[in-house]
Amino acid sequence: MNVLVRVLTVIAIGLLTSVAANAAGDGTEQKAVLVTGASSGIGLKITELLAANGFHVYAGARKAEDLEKLDTMENVSSVRLDVTKQGEIDAAVEFVEQQGRGLWGVVNNAGVAVFSPLSTGPVEDLRFTLDVNVVGPYLVNQAFLPLVVESRGRTTTIGSINGFVSSSLAGAYVMSKFAVEGYTDSLAMELQDSGVQVSVVEPGSYKSGIRDKVAAYAQASADKGNIELTGETRKILDDFATSNESMKEPDEVAEAVLHFMTSDTPKRRYMVTPNEVQANATIRSAMERVVELNEDQPYSYDRDELVAMLDELLEAE
Repeated sequence: MNVLVRVLTVIAIGLLTSVAANAAGDGTEQKAVLVTGASSGIGLKITELLAANGFHVYAGARKAEDLEKLDTMENVSSVRLDVTKQGEIDAAVEFVEQQGRGLWGVVNNAGVAVFSPLSTGPVEDLRFTLDVNVVGPYLVNQAFLPLVVESRGRTTTIGSINGFVSSSLAGAYVMSKFAVEGYTDSLAMELQDSGVQVSVVEPGSYKSGIRDKVAAYAQASADKGNIELTGETRKILDDFATSNESMKEPDEVAEAVLHFMTSDTPKRRYMVTPNEVQANATIRSAMERVVELNEDQPYSYDRDELVAMLDELLEAE
């Protein structure tokens, strides 16, 4: 079944089961949420906060020791889940269905980042990044959407402010997070008649194990001769990894997910940054793109017209 037909079928299922969906969403029963990449960092914080606020969390992880740890938590059931493996995704769907709770929400948190120059790095690095960060949420959402539509629930993807702010050191990661922005909007448009809410959470720099993994991946890639690391680049990567200890815990990111899963008025986008500097850089980057789009084209708008557009959008919020 192709993607469009599947989505239309899912929407039809949701409309035909609205009575059951309303019952599932009225707060009288414990709602269940799937979280991918739940073993550490942002994913673990999300799992802990949702579980502490009455949700039953199906916590996706790959390693046996992580699955065992997650199973010790109250209101948490571990699920073996590599988002790049269709067989594991299908098995996870079957497991969730067998539990009989339905599924209120999906949090596509699993993600990777690599240091690999776009001009000289191996294409395998790009494919790896896109496979986890973009194709992963695509596959997981497709597989679990029938359950989410049935409950008229919610699905979100953990994006990044790098979906707006580019970086020369992480081009593949930036590409993947820009893609997540477009994916979110398109999926929301497809599902607008189903009752399912769609969002993207865009964190800034919070504490996460991903920094150590970026440095280790780069070193391994250099050892294989796939990329070249200069002394300056090695220092940047080392500083990048060690900076993790001084960063804020990602509690605010988890709180944004909780808001999306519980609010009567969930947002499409949740930009969450640890400081004003990163927030300013993100908003400014988005505005710079508007200015560049508007410059020297046949239908350019002057300042007053642009401000009027902004006012109209702000009033619509």
